[in-house]
Amino acid sequence: MAQLDFIGLVHKQTQRDYIGRVTGFPKGEAAEAAKKWGYDYWDGSRKTGYGGMNYDGRWRKVAQAMADHYKLEPGNRILDIGCGKGYLLYDFTQVVPGVEVVGLDISQYAIDHAKPEIKDKLVQGNARELPFESDSFDLVVSITTLHNLPCYDLDKALREMERVGKKRKFLCVESYRNESEKANLLYWQLTCEAFNSPEEWDWWYKQTGYTGDYGYIFFE
Repeated sequence: MAQLDFIGLVHKQTQRDYIGRVTGFPKGEAAEAAKKWGYDYWDGSRKTGYGGMNYDGRWRKVAQAMADHYKLEPGNRILDIGCGKGYLLYDFTQVVPGVEVVGLDISQYAIDHAKPEIKDKLVQGNARELPFESDSFDLVVSITTLHNLPCYDLDKALREMERVGKKRKFLCVESYRNESEKANLLYWQLTCEAFNSPEEWDWWYKQTGYTGDYGYIFFE
């Protein structure tokens, strides 16, 4: 296991008004809309989610960094748990032609509006119960997804991620290192359920037997 930073390449590109997130629109209403995982979350207002998620190639550098680190080769099978519209998976196919990609997301809306080239590789489902055989993927990734699960589902999801991956795994979740970052996380988040420090996440890894790599998003 190792702590790695692949997602900082994308996360730090976004400017965030933490106070405005709370005062500009009723936070409870925004969270309720976001947790339906439909239009409001993906393509509606920035107040309730991404504010319109369209492919712009920004995930390609993340895919390249992961491909280099994990030495991905044509024929490898890659699973993305919480794949959204499949942009990272598409970029994997561009940086390593010949890889086989599979994505799972709770949002049928995201799958219906996924990148056309890999849309047929995506399935709707929940991370707590993956519809795949054990040890069936060469790389399993989950980016900014598992912190959206309550503890009883988080436990199952981490065990499932460990089960379906052969060896190489990477997850990234939201976290905080101090009270300032905790406050910013609380202000900014719309869907987070697991508010854990890195030390608490480490407890979860040990509790569930997760042996893969991990990374964190901090709201500085």
